[in-house]
Amino acid sequence: MKGITKEELLAFCEAFVVDRITRIRKNMLNIREALDSETKSSAGDKHETARSMLQLEREKLGRQLAKAEEMKYVVARINLKDSMETIGLGSCITTSKGNYFLAISAGAFTKKDLSVFCISIGTPIGRLLLGKTVGDTVVFNGQKIEILAIE
Repeated sequence: MKGITKEELLAFCEAFVVDRITRIRKNMLNIREALDSETKSSAGDKHETARSMLQLEREKLGRQLAKAEEMKYVVARINLKDSMETIGLGSCITTSKGNYFLAISAGAFTKKDLSVFCISIGTPIGRLLLGKTVGDTVVFNGQKIEILAIE
């Protein structure tokens, strides 16, 4: 892919995961502090409802943190040195409909006028592209997509 390197894409994904984990941990700390202050409040239905809501939010953040840690593990497994003839983890794919980096779902990386969508193997388009080679075509959302290059 001219203009964007795999190293830049990997660094973008790594920064995405670190930012996500940092944000989740900060929110968990805020909830822990709120729970501590609720403990000091007076008893009653309002108090119990507030504690329950905070507990639910803490559990939700715990699940989000586990998913973010999984993403971190996936990013750490990417080996940019491997030369690929078939699409796999760490592949940069140029298609007739766009450019993709198969890693984690981190959104679009844009540099100058070129965009690359960082997607995971678990996404619908990621599952379709996995294992394909240059010249193969896939159909996604009713559109035919030809694989033009793999890096």
